Amino acid sequence: MSSKHVLVTGAAGFIGSHLVARLVAEGHRVRGVDLVHPEFAPTRAHDFRILDLRDPAAARAACDGVDEVYALAADMGGMGYISAHHAIILHGNTLIDFNTVEAARRAGVGRLLYASSACVYPEYLQGDAAVVPLREEDAYPADPQDAYGWEKLTIEKLLHHYREGPRARDPLRALPQHSWTRGHVARRAGEGAGFALVLQGRRGPPDRDPVVEICGDGEQTRSFCYIDDCVEGLLRLMASDWTTPLNLGTDRLISINGLCDLDRLARRRRRRAPPRRRTRGRPRPQQRQLAAARGARLEPSVDLEEGLYHDAWIERQRSS
Repeated sequence: MSSKHVLVTGAAGFIGSHLVARLVAEGHRVRGVDLVHPEFAPTRAHDFRILDLRDPAAARAACDGVDEVYALAADMGGMGYISAHHAIILHGNTLIDFNTVEAARRAGVGRLLYASSACVYPEYLQGDAAVVPLREEDAYPADPQDAYGWEKLTIEKLLHHYREGPRARDPLRALPQHSWTRGHVARRAGEGAGFALVLQGRRGPPDRDPVVEICGDGEQTRSFCYIDDCVEGLLRLMASDWTTPLNLGTDRLISINGLCDLDRLARRRRRRAPPRRRTRGRPRPQQRQLAAARGARLEPSVDLEEGLYHDAWIERQRSS
């Protein structure tokens, strides 16, 4: 595998910081960009820059000289933040994404992967707690969740037109390859459903079940993907020829009540035995190419129970 110069925006976030570490471990030169430095561990990036991508000049500096861009940067948080800051999110994230995509195009970047969101899916398909897993084509007719979802869906459409429209003939070069992923990402500590509940559940004496605050009746469902599997999916998608939106995650739905029950079991199991991580072989090049195709499945290597058991990142945040 040849070494590349890779840009990760949003590199101080949970997914971004893990992606940077994996890219560095694979021998790539990595530039990380964010508004802040990583909070819970030093960055592994060779070149980490504090840049505000809402400024076109900052976006051009970020994209200069790189081969690939993982566009993860966004102003976001849990639903409490997203539902209360519509104008700020829509304005700021639109600037971040417009500037990043255009700067990458002008810099002649070979590949760009854009992190979209499950918030692009219509709310009218998610009223039932027993909702079936949503397919990529279910995003239309459009009715995204809040301004955050509308912005993400708009950028998906922008990338489509960059590839298929007049920009493809622009002498400044359009992006020859881009991909989208859709999934939940929580960057504000304490607001992502999984993080918030598990962190609440780990507070207090280890031999006592704490009180956990749940919105509603707890029967609302979520799906969760372990961070290592998320990063693996991003790498495989970047290495593929996929150019349309693709869901990255798991098909397993669990209620919030069920998640609390699983975490209680994981905490008890943790006290009885030392953790053991499952080993995982590296995929062959053909698998990396096929994993992003609709007909191929990227099976998670770490299930939800094991992920709750091996949650060193949450433990570090708990102790901070």
